Amino acid sequence: MRKQFRDLASPEEARETIASLDVTPDSETVPLSAARGRVLAERIDAGMDVPGFDRASMDGYAVRARDTFGADEADPVELELVGEVHAGSEPDVEVTSGTAVEISTGAVMPPGADAVVIVERTDERDGSLLTYTSVAPGDSVMSAGTDIAAGARALGPGTRLTPREIGLLSALGIDDVPVRGRPVVGIVSTGDELVRPGDDLRPEAGEIYDVNSYTIAAGVDEAGGVPKLYPHAGDDYDEMERLLRQAADECDLVLSSGSTSASAVDVIYRVVEERGELLLHGVSVKPGKPMLVGTLGEGGAYIGLPGYPVSALTIFRTFAAPAIRAAAGLPEPRMATVEGSMAVRERYAEGRTRLMPVGLVTGSAPSTGDSVADTRNNPDDTASERLVYPVDKGSGATTSLVEADGVVEIPADVEYLAEGESVTVQLFSPDVRPPELLGVGEDDPALSRLLDRVPSPRYLPFGSREGLRRLRNGIPDVAVVAGEYHGDDEAVELGSWTREWGLVVPADNPDGVTGLESLVDDDLRFVNRDTNSGLRTELGNALAALAEARDVTRHELVEAIEGFENGAKAFESPPRAVRAGNAAVGLGLRETAAALELGFVSLGDQRVRVLANPDRTGKRGVQSLGDALDRIDDVLDGLTGFEKV
Repeated sequence: MRKQFRDLASPEEARETIASLDVTPDSETVPLSAARGRVLAERIDAGMDVPGFDRASMDGYAVRARDTFGADEADPVELELVGEVHAGSEPDVEVTSGTAVEISTGAVMPPGADAVVIVERTDERDGSLLTYTSVAPGDSVMSAGTDIAAGARALGPGTRLTPREIGLLSALGIDDVPVRGRPVVGIVSTGDELVRPGDDLRPEAGEIYDVNSYTIAAGVDEAGGVPKLYPHAGDDYDEMERLLRQAADECDLVLSSGSTSASAVDVIYRVVEERGELLLHGVSVKPGKPMLVGTLGEGGAYIGLPGYPVSALTIFRTFAAPAIRAAAGLPEPRMATVEGSMAVRERYAEGRTRLMPVGLVTGSAPSTGDSVADTRNNPDDTASERLVYPVDKGSGATTSLVEADGVVEIPADVEYLAEGESVTVQLFSPDVRPPELLGVGEDDPALSRLLDRVPSPRYLPFGSREGLRRLRNGIPDVAVVAGEYHGDDEAVELGSWTREWGLVVPADNPDGVTGLESLVDDDLRFVNRDTNSGLRTELGNALAALAEARDVTRHELVEAIEGFENGAKAFESPPRAVRAGNAAVGLGLRETAAALELGFVSLGDQRVRVLANPDRTGKRGVQSLGDALDRIDDVLDGLTGFEKV
């Protein structure tokens, strides 16, 4: 019987259920050299004075303070020099009335001395010392136990060991440190379609690389746990049960991804119900509704994450990571939040809490090295200057979170966010650094190389049309537009180049393709670009000209081309389809055809422009891109069919 999502738990209920799981590991002892970043499991008292002796804190001369009383520049006191003491050696001389001993910083104070006269206020003459200042007992002396006295509380349980605490433990001579254990977290990715990176992949059979095992493992490590990867399970009940039971026996917490939805092939929830207890199935949140929480065997904690990477990572960050940090004894991270204004209107009316990945872009960049958190109180970086835009390609897209800076949590009863509305962004980390340059538009091999010369760029290859639309809305710093551009915007052109475009065919051109006529007249399977692409617009214009020459409608020609209405989003995709034998002709560039060792039928040259938001031309990233465009010649020289305008 298919399991249905009924009575979805609220996010608060999900957090409470996970908090009830016991995932705390036993404490352990580690060498001091491996203790950085760990959390003390118990109090440590000082077993000795630090320092363990009275020592000089300055270079100078050890004296009896009363012997210097009255000394000044006009009437120095003369003392007899009777020896010297250096750091790391035991004094073999005593200071008596009227004498002094030369001493270096850190050296043990010799018997009889109670102060140090710094060397700058003295002179040596014929075995005697002239001191031009008087000192009081204790001057320039660090007494035993000044840092910490024997028996004092040095560090308490729960202290995270940074280099500062490591230094104190070193000073106390402690080489074995009792620390909280790091929870071992077993990770099991499920699904017949998964293949581990490095193994052969068969896309034609619907296989995909296992993303979640590695991204979740990295998240576990970041949260203070020890990730343990298990072989991925298919959707076979017996194998899944074996892996989950093994992981439960070996780990403090088991995380799985996939096979948690209400599909007939999903079996994990049955394993949990039969071998433990299913505490929760389904949360009223997007992405990530199909989450499981339960126990396996004798109380082993289990959390089932959704299969789509964005859903899995978002749910892990929101629900699982806090439990791992708590088990490791780590505090919640200083999760920075920033205020910003929605760049566009965003509709949402699904009745569930939404965790919406967003990107940030500012009108003026923070100073070099600053994180967003560092600039929260900077009057030059106000919320009105910070735009927030959705970055959501769907749960199945792994790049959504890579391109995002944080999450906006939208309550279940909010149906839309208005353009310009103030929102709070929960940054993925206090160290998040938004890009110095945000670009949207056409994908292009020359542009990819140019961006390598710009510090911290983020480029969204959504196509020329989308680039222009977003530039008009004021979101990106630059838009890259291929083909027609009427200059009816206020954008500032930073530079441009041309690229040769046309039809990509197999290397030997077996169908004898000569141009658009072949595409229209012959029965050839064609792979186009998507409607936002400047290449597709260029092809449409060429077809319109051919239709006019033949005195037919453009629609008639389009109807004659098999595959015209379907389009690929990336510039290499149509040529790769040709190389794989899945198409006879693909729309593309001469450079791509040459790189893939394919044939090419030229249809002309297309101009590519880089257009800047007029309000952002002074931004560092825009200026860096402009400088790169001024030096574009060597980039274009390495590409076939590209020329500088």
